Amino acid sequence: MHAKGHECGKQFTLSAASLCGCMAATPPVEPIGSPSSNPLVDLIPISLALEEIITAGVRQHLKNPIAAKFGTMLAGERSLNGRHEIVVCGSVDDKGSPGNEPFIGKIYPDAGNSFELIAINAVSVSGACKAAGLALPELKPSS
Repeated sequence: MHAKGHECGKQFTLSAASLCGCMAATPPVEPIGSPSSNPLVDLIPISLALEEIITAGVRQHLKNPIAAKFGTMLAGERSLNGRHEIVVCGSVDDKGSPGNEPFIGKIYPDAGNSFELIAINAVSVSGACKAAGLALPELKPSS
């Protein structure tokens, strides 16, 4: 009986040694296309509350915020680098001219729905919106 217990002890020691070997191995690098780093959003409807957050946030960066007229807007949510965010793409006209200025922004629901304007009227806006899955055909910088 004692020999059998001793045998089990050896198995346990070997198992523990092999676990230690596994723990010392370098963890695999997460692939770019993994769900936790997916840049694409899941489309969501823009509620009145969400529209208010977007328009108020964009107006803070306009030359003529009172005259601002917003065009089509699209929104989508995703988790990127462990953070929940809502990405918004749209256009705004604050000069009364025929051209709308494209914009992209982010809303962070976990941080009190804070709004961050990423870019407005920049060549990069259209590409960034497309990369997120929020392509608007009329998003063209007026320059």
